Amino acid sequence: MNSNYKVGNLIYDANIYDGMNTHIDDLQFYKRWLPKNKNTSILELCCGTGRLTIPIAKDGYNISGVDYTSSMLEQAKVKASAAGLEIEFIEADIRTLDLQKKYDLIFIPFNSIHHLYRNEDLFKAFNVVKNHLKAGGLFLLDCFNPDIRYIVEHEKKQIEIAEYTTKDGRKVLIKQIMRYETKTQINRIEWHYFINGEFDSIQNLDMRLFFPQELNSYMEWNGFKIIHKFGSFEEEAFCDDSEKQIFVCQ
Repeated sequence: MNSNYKVGNLIYDANIYDGMNTHIDDLQFYKRWLPKNKNTSILELCCGTGRLTIPIAKDGYNISGVDYTSSMLEQAKVKASAAGLEIEFIEADIRTLDLQKKYDLIFIPFNSIHHLYRNEDLFKAFNVVKNHLKAGGLFLLDCFNPDIRYIVEHEKKQIEIAEYTTKDGRKVLIKQIMRYETKTQINRIEWHYFINGEFDSIQNLDMRLFFPQELNSYMEWNGFKIIHKFGSFEEEAFCDDSEKQIFVCQ
């Protein structure tokens, strides 16, 4: 979300995105925290192609999805229509969103806050959440727990991170190389795409890293009470070896 930074077009190619992201462990987590009363309103920020939005709507919940990328939302609308669902999908920047409505539960899934590169951006997004959350409502988010050992090891060489075939028939191979900037706390990630056996392009996927005590403080400074902090979607206690930081807040 830095105006000087351009994400590669394949990163947000909806079919390539969906082909790579087929897991559901986070879905089961978010479902466990849905209100028991289905006459409530839920807002998903950074909803992508509706990977979580649509199954939650299928369970009878009134959920709206917000994303910055039109190609993702178009795919989400197609998928929702195919499932016979009417879901409100909104194209907007989560730093400036103003829906003039409040929700019982708001969540930012799938490591999306890593694309808020400056503290200013993160705090704006948190303010948007506060302005849209009902009194006593829940705010959930998940992100990575930075692992310095992983960063050091993976700066040394290119590694293969994914290989699959998309719904539209493209065979995709992705290799990754990265470089961590200590000043900005941004992990400069390059994904090298090979399509149908041939090199296609290098795409950028930079990620701002948030360290545990830092992120705890940011949440609290912005007015959130941390009810739970988990280290996995199985709700294990957060610890040194946790791959994730998962927050349940009010």
